[in-house]
Amino acid sequence: MRKLELKNKIINHNKLLEYGFKKEQNKYLYKEKICNNQFEIIIEVLNNNMTSKILDAINKEEYILVDIKDITGEFVGKVREEYDSLIQDIIDKCTSMNVFKSSEAKGIIRYIKNKYQDELEYLWEKFPKNAIWRNKQNNKWYGVILTIDENKLGIKGEQKIEIIDLRYPKDDIKNIVDNKKIFKGYHMNKNNWITIKLDGSVTLKEIYNLIDISYNISLNCK
Repeated sequence: MRKLELKNKIINHNKLLEYGFKKEQNKYLYKEKICNNQFEIIIEVLNNNMTSKILDAINKEEYILVDIKDITGEFVGKVREEYDSLIQDIIDKCTSMNVFKSSEAKGIIRYIKNKYQDELEYLWEKFPKNAIWRNKQNNKWYGVILTIDENKLGIKGEQKIEIIDLRYPKDDIKNIVDNKKIFKGYHMNKNNWITIKLDGSVTLKEIYNLIDISYNISLNCK
């Protein structure tokens, strides 16, 4: 049996049901036969844990050879390939990224999804803790969320913090930036973007309003 690695991912139980999982009491089960029905894969999900096993369809014994790396060969390789492919497909289609941990970040992600139906896009493989929101009408970004070292904002300290970059009216940036909780855009055009610390120093209500401003500005970007 494999315990599947879901680093920085969270399972979406509704998507499991859409995929074909069956709910049995407090767990979800999925079964599929592969290799001309010679083997059966069983995937089990309990809370945010996912396990898998592959059984010989005739004797119902677990086919452990697929998990022994030193064992090679055309037949085992084919079984392993189909097994791994199914597992990856389920992870891709039934999980979402769970990188940002602060209550502010989680609230923002929910707000944008509910109001604008936009999901975070993770564009940089080398920077898995950076993501953006894109306006579907013209593909222009209106939000960037990042995890950075606090001192990147000119603040004394070495702890990691979460921040959000938003578009803001160019002529008004000087009036909102205080270099304590709101800064000129980090890694963005400082004439058009602001950065907000997601540590509770700016309320979610205020941030939601700033998100709406940023979204509306993005509509007019060329």
